[in-house]
Amino acid sequence: MSKFPSTKPILTITVQMKSLRLLFERNSSPAKTTSSSSKFKRPKPSSISNGSDSSQSSSSQDPLKTHFSSLIKSTETTLQLRQIHAQILRRHLSSSANLTTLLISVSSSLKSIPYALSIFNHSHHKSLFLFNALIRGLTENSHFQSSVSHFLLMLRHRVRPDRLTYPFVLKSVAGLGLRFLGLILHGRIIKSGVEFDSFVRVSLVEMYVKLEEMGFALQVFDESPERNKSESILLWNVLINGCCKVGDLEKAMELFEAMPERNIGSWNSFINGLMKNGDLNKAMQLFDEMKEKDVVSWTTIVNGLSQNGDHQKALSMFFKMLEVGLRPNDLTLVSVLSACAKIGALEAGVRIHNYFVENGLQFNKATAAALVDMYAKCGNILSASKVFEETKEKDIRTWSVMIWGWATHGFYGQAIRCFKKMMFSGIKPDAVVFLALLTACSHSGQVDLGLNFFDSMRFDYSIEPTMKHYTLVVDLLGRAGRLDEAMKFIQRMPISPDFVAWGALFCACRAHKNIKMAELVSENLLQLEPKHPGSYVFLSNVYAAVGRWEDVERVRMLMQNQAVGKDPGWSYIEVNGQVHSFVAGDHDHKRAREIYSKLEEIVSGAREQGYMPETGWVLHNIEEEEKEDALGSHSEKLALAFALMNTSPGTTIRIVKNLRVCGDCHSLMKCASKMSQREIILRDIKRFHHFKYGVCSCGDYW
Repeated sequence: MSKFPSTKPILTITVQMKSLRLLFERNSSPAKTTSSSSKFKRPKPSSISNGSDSSQSSSSQDPLKTHFSSLIKSTETTLQLRQIHAQILRRHLSSSANLTTLLISVSSSLKSIPYALSIFNHSHHKSLFLFNALIRGLTENSHFQSSVSHFLLMLRHRVRPDRLTYPFVLKSVAGLGLRFLGLILHGRIIKSGVEFDSFVRVSLVEMYVKLEEMGFALQVFDESPERNKSESILLWNVLINGCCKVGDLEKAMELFEAMPERNIGSWNSFINGLMKNGDLNKAMQLFDEMKEKDVVSWTTIVNGLSQNGDHQKALSMFFKMLEVGLRPNDLTLVSVLSACAKIGALEAGVRIHNYFVENGLQFNKATAAALVDMYAKCGNILSASKVFEETKEKDIRTWSVMIWGWATHGFYGQAIRCFKKMMFSGIKPDAVVFLALLTACSHSGQVDLGLNFFDSMRFDYSIEPTMKHYTLVVDLLGRAGRLDEAMKFIQRMPISPDFVAWGALFCACRAHKNIKMAELVSENLLQLEPKHPGSYVFLSNVYAAVGRWEDVERVRMLMQNQAVGKDPGWSYIEVNGQVHSFVAGDHDHKRAREIYSKLEEIVSGAREQGYMPETGWVLHNIEEEEKEDALGSHSEKLALAFALMNTSPGTTIRIVKNLRVCGDCHSLMKCASKMSQREIILRDIKRFHHFKYGVCSCGDYW
């Protein structure tokens, strides 16, 4: 049985729990639920009043009440509901429990919780139906604490909860992470005699699953009568989902195979669990075995593949989904656009955008933000801006992805202007927006402006900086050569700097050839993560840059002794709708000979333009000719050669790389853009580089 992490104490909830215990003890003795091995026993139902309202049935016979009931059910806005409510009050029908219950239910469905609470508070006769409507509305709108509070109020009014009350209270308890209160409610449910109701049973299991109390969840399931198990597929699905959630795939498979009957939800739930645990092969096998697939099935596959890094397969499955005639939902579209963004698949992203337009789909906040993000990360910042401007409803997510887009493309002025527009629109910035602003300032060398944003975040908006914010300030100072300030900043941080923060300072030391500080920083890196390849590569880079080859070899020997390996560089490029990947030193491509031949041609032409291979980026103490060969196999160069071989003149070349581009590749890209008269857009792990007419948008400040 897994232990659920303790939640932050909430004074009001603590008081409620004590009150709840007293109320339960007053009406009945508590059940023994202290361990997962104990058995929950069902006593005889207690004789508390059920709180039913005789006017509930009689009101439906009154034509006027029936008319108002119909009007309430057809209401689409809170304003309409208020107008109907006013007419009910004018006709002195507010005492009707049926109409009051309907008013609460509909106002809750319209997400007007304050109005629902007002109706409830002004009701003189608080019946079971009224409490159930309010508790359900509060729970479904994630007002979990208020839901529990009104459940307590219900008990104080001596109104007995029924099978429709407990499921929503259990959901609220799970939402608050209150394990102890959940156990008390479980005991209450047993004493009330409703524990074998299918709705309640499923809710109990679901509560324990959400609390990660799988021991209790399995116990409730095992003690369920065969009638419950055979009638409720949902009971099985919830438990399978719980097993997958805690990584117990063996138990999930056992349950899946033991199910008396499966529906699409059963398959989808298990496939989703397999995807979340990284078992793609088994997930794809089950997906292929499904006789009937719905949009959720396909979305689960597309999202799962993308989350596990197989973005090309995710795109392929999405377009297969369209071929079989299924209409994607919002999550499908967000997932597939995210896959496009990860590998720079612009052509695929444009096809998806066209699908939106051709099928008359309306952008909501999530899909609009995903589309802006896709265009920005695929290197087409102007299209991202156009979609952004055309989006009518913009939330903080939409604004932040646009600011991020401008920042990573190096357009700090546009990023600042976008931020100001967001402020004028009435939306307050969050921590993510400030990360984007700091990134924009760092890439453009706007140190003082970046420091002002950092101070504003803390003092003007009371946003506590995270490690990422502190790291960006270190990067901001370090890039500008203000290494002493960066070191003092990192030493004065209120939180202990992590590997990435020290790494930012280390990169700055390398760029500005401050060997003494680099060695000091490297000690911190190796202490934090002695087996992280970056620690050794950083230090080796510094020594190589100044020709200290004995020290380079010493670091390399340390790497071998620690069994540390360096992650290979890879690059993606989309050509004619097909995404191709290259790894540094790649000779496995079927056209490898042609690619290397084309690359030699590019380098030869670049030499005539004054390019000289920057062999300082090679880490070995080897001959210059061998160094040039090592540089020539970098993945972005292979991708460039392949693109020039397979695209027509004038076509923009877009490359996505997993590491920071080296200085030599950066120089070659500038020459290649001039020779080919093409724009080359390279996205590395830090930012975008737009190469055009022999210059880069970064101004060589990267």
